Amino acid sequence: MNAVKKLLRGLLLCVVLVAFLALWIMLPWQGLLAVALALALWMGLTRGGRQAASVTWVGVGTLRQRLGASSVVVIGIAGVVGVLVALLAMAEGYRHTLASSGSEDTAIVLRGGSSAELMSVLARDAITTIERAPEIARDAEGRPLASAEIVVSANVTRRDGEEGAVTLRGVGDMAWAVRPGLRLVEGRRFETGRRELVVGRGAHRQFAGMDVGSELRLGNQVWTVVGVFESSDAVASEMWADAEVVAAAYRRGSSRASVFARLTSPDAFNAFKATLAADPRLQVEANTTLEYFSRQSEQLTTVLRWIGIVVGSIMAIGAVFGALNTMFATVAARAREIATLRAIGFRGLPVVVAVMLETMLLALLGGLVGGLLAWLIFNGYTASTLAGGVASLSFEFRVSPQLLWEGLKWALAIGFVGGLFPALRAATLPVTDALRAM
Repeated sequence: MNAVKKLLRGLLLCVVLVAFLALWIMLPWQGLLAVALALALWMGLTRGGRQAASVTWVGVGTLRQRLGASSVVVIGIAGVVGVLVALLAMAEGYRHTLASSGSEDTAIVLRGGSSAELMSVLARDAITTIERAPEIARDAEGRPLASAEIVVSANVTRRDGEEGAVTLRGVGDMAWAVRPGLRLVEGRRFETGRRELVVGRGAHRQFAGMDVGSELRLGNQVWTVVGVFESSDAVASEMWADAEVVAAAYRRGSSRASVFARLTSPDAFNAFKATLAADPRLQVEANTTLEYFSRQSEQLTTVLRWIGIVVGSIMAIGAVFGALNTMFATVAARAREIATLRAIGFRGLPVVVAVMLETMLLALLGGLVGGLLAWLIFNGYTASTLAGGVASLSFEFRVSPQLLWEGLKWALAIGFVGGLFPALRAATLPVTDALRAM
């Protein structure tokens, strides 16, 4: 019978843990404040709460005497949070860089069925038809704000000496008007008909030989770098050159990969898409650039997030065992004290809450330390990875408040799991056995 009761208690405890973790994952920061407020009111207004507060105060006051053991919990949880936030910041930085490359008032047109620019080919007749769409904005001279562009992957040498690939984009004058956020920070623009390059700040930082005045060998031709531009999106990882020269060098003829167009307004996109779909001569697919670049980032962002969660989970298991060992040792060391408190009238619930609060406090400290270290070390850290599987994309890690909150939730969850079993042990410790050991 006792074995059945123990089994049922164990199953109930597992259900409580699973339910807590499920709710905890969805908990916003306002929920945490509500829980903390409710706990504070309980501790201030009820007899059991005041008992829990007094026991907690005694336990926290003795942390200095258990500094080594307590540090194990703090350092372990700080490591989990630091690694988790760093990996999630990588995913967030990659996603943000690509998402920042688009907007709702610009559209990209590719050949139908193409998932990326490198897979798309648009004929000259199709480009001309697209540029005549009435939903495309015009400049002061009445020219459509549309840029037909060609994209190729060029092999260059990284600053670390390894070979890498960078996106070479062939554009015309209208490309600058379609992307008003792009600005030249060094040198000048390339001249039409010449083998000249302007390079993005991200590509300049990552690859060798991209200073203004330097010469690069792309394929079997020598190109001269004449300028460096800055942009807060994926374009900063590219090199730009005259579209006609790029097409001739890479034997692309008069075709282009895509058309970027600035629309008259964000609301004009549906009409623009309908205009293209209604023309039987066109077999194209249009998307807002915001949607296109967000979709490009989805797969790798998901992979990076899952890597972070898996690695964080493995490390969290180790941190949980560290917390369990520390808190079980603490309960054993304070067995006589806990037994005495229960003998003079303290209930089991205040003891459970006190041990849990002590563990959660250590977990909170570890989460804050880990989050702070991740922010100091990785926020703004520049990295690069393959974009579309062919060319490097330079991006910055982004340690956002949301990621810090996720890390803090992980820390408190570890503290909850690591403190629950020692707390129950303290509450169910036979008073007579503990007093007999005095």
